Amino acid sequence: MPGCFKKTLFALASLISFGSFILIVVAMGTPKWMMGKILCKTGADLVNATDPELVKFIGEIYYGLFRGGKIRQCGLGGRRSKFTIFPHMVKKLNTGLHVMIVMFLCVAIFLSLVSFGFCILNAIKVPYRAIKGPSGVCLWNFLAGGFLVLAVTSFMAAVKLHQLTERIANFRENVFQFVILEERFENCFWLCVASATAHAVNLLLMAISGINCPKIKTKTEEANVTAEDIMY
Repeated sequence: MPGCFKKTLFALASLISFGSFILIVVAMGTPKWMMGKILCKTGADLVNATDPELVKFIGEIYYGLFRGGKIRQCGLGGRRSKFTIFPHMVKKLNTGLHVMIVMFLCVAIFLSLVSFGFCILNAIKVPYRAIKGPSGVCLWNFLAGGFLVLAVTSFMAAVKLHQLTERIANFRENVFQFVILEERFENCFWLCVASATAHAVNLLLMAISGINCPKIKTKTEEANVTAEDIMY
């Protein structure tokens, strides 16, 4: 059986792994990865709008991995609309990159659950195989964190290098053209970053669990036998 200190560390690591699983699931299911401001360039050019009048042509957009929405401002008031990424819009985006992001996150979800199970196993008993022990927990946490980093960097590449926001904003817009004025990463994106950080914390906990605490040895007093003791 593992000691009390190691039990506590593995129990804490299991909670962190399960928390990482929850964070990824919430991030994937919520359409708040990216938010931005969009300018209806066609409408602004038609009326030759100046700086004070441009406010009437600036709308908003938000989206996640599967759905999103936008507010179109083309001079006649805001018009709200919602959209889904799959199955139609993904054909206009970088399909391979977008599918890879989803796959990376799905693999990270699976590895987070594997890490959770291994942490529980190590908190209950000492496994007889090395891969089931702390080294295995380190492996699954390293892989889960690695896939999360891949997902986050791939999404950043899709936004910055492949103009993901602009492509989504102009999807099925035959009359008006929208230009991105501002874009920022939102809560769900940072939830994935927090999940990757959680797995890094687990690696640190596993490193601490491998430290053997020195045992305090009590010094035994040597018995001094004298001639008087022998006589008695």
